[in-house]
Amino acid sequence: MPGPVPWPRAAGGTAGDADPAELLLDQAALMTAARRAGQRPGRAEPLPVCEPDRRPTVSPAAGRRLARMMAGKHQDLLAEWLAEATARGLRPPPQLLPALLEKARANPGAAGWGRLVAEAGGSLSRWLAVVNPEWELPAPETGPAPDAWRLGDAGQRRDYLTALRAADPAAARELLAASWDGAAEAERADFVSVLSDGLGPADEPLLEAALDDRAAEVRSRAAFLLASLPGSALGRRMTVRALRCVRIEHGAHGTRLVTVPPAEPDASMRRDGIAPGPVPGRPRLADLNRFVVEILARTPLRAWTDAFGLPAAQILAVPAGDWTPALFVGWSRASVAQRDGDWTAALIGRAATGRTAGTPAVAEALGRLARRADPSLGAPGVLAWPGPGAPPAVRNALSVLRFRHDMRSELEDGHRDG
Repeated sequence: MPGPVPWPRAAGGTAGDADPAELLLDQAALMTAARRAGQRPGRAEPLPVCEPDRRPTVSPAAGRRLARMMAGKHQDLLAEWLAEATARGLRPPPQLLPALLEKARANPGAAGWGRLVAEAGGSLSRWLAVVNPEWELPAPETGPAPDAWRLGDAGQRRDYLTALRAADPAAARELLAASWDGAAEAERADFVSVLSDGLGPADEPLLEAALDDRAAEVRSRAAFLLASLPGSALGRRMTVRALRCVRIEHGAHGTRLVTVPPAEPDASMRRDGIAPGPVPGRPRLADLNRFVVEILARTPLRAWTDAFGLPAAQILAVPAGDWTPALFVGWSRASVAQRDGDWTAALIGRAATGRTAGTPAVAEALGRLARRADPSLGAPGVLAWPGPGAPPAVRNALSVLRFRHDMRSELEDGHRDG
């Protein structure tokens, strides 16, 4: 036990000149410091041993790119980086795992983010989560409980249906059909979304029936899936409407695309997902543009190449006048939904030439294309790089493509090195 601690003297005077309360607090602080200095260290339990991870680390270039992404450069591509690294049997640099785990903790609502970090980080991410419980990782997937469909909440029922669809698609469809009428609107919309994985011709009758659902969200999701299903009846109906709306003409002034949108969507169009009539206060032209976009977005892209006898790039090169932005957006949405590489490349290439109007809708569509396109389009020399006068959206889209190409190349280099 340390001896008495001398009273501190007030600045410029004696101890008697100081405030007694201040002296008491100073004495207590000194006593605390003295006691702590004389304490023996306690016993610390050793940390658990981290299981070895046999996977090689990504290449130094890939690690530097990940660090730049974590610092803010194209953060929306982090999930793609992690998924690609994991698919190649690689792991991120260990010094970046704490930042990845912290990002997962700070974004608990980001679907699948924590699981991506856990899979990419492997045993080290699990070890760090034990050391710092705030970095809790998702539990390993064990499948839904057997009674989840009957007793679970909406999320558990969706998980059950997802697992059943993966194991037995026919049984999942039967369960959906039997449970449809008793489900709430939001749950019916979730049911439709589950069908997007492994979508096939056998799902068409159920989705066609969903087009008659009383909820607009359910009808819209069903129409979106049917539009991306090759050979669907909805695709054939949309083809008839689309070819009435957009046609190619060869006249004295050359070849051009002529667009004649429907004045109003009829009942059959509304059933197939086309938005209802004009909204009060919105310009009439905006509604006509929307009709064109929604019709093209739900039309099989092959319909255009078959009807016009031209490849995608040549169709896009035909002058379309003031309807060019609406056609670009509609075809872009169809390309993303149908995962059509030829149309995606043609649309991006057309925008790179600077011949597409830089409207906000076009910018959004182009950004989505750049994130869905084959990254090889971003290789040097594949697409013409736009000049300094090109719209920012075009330069940004091509920058994203180049970034994704380089990102994949660096990960592939790491895989070869491993």
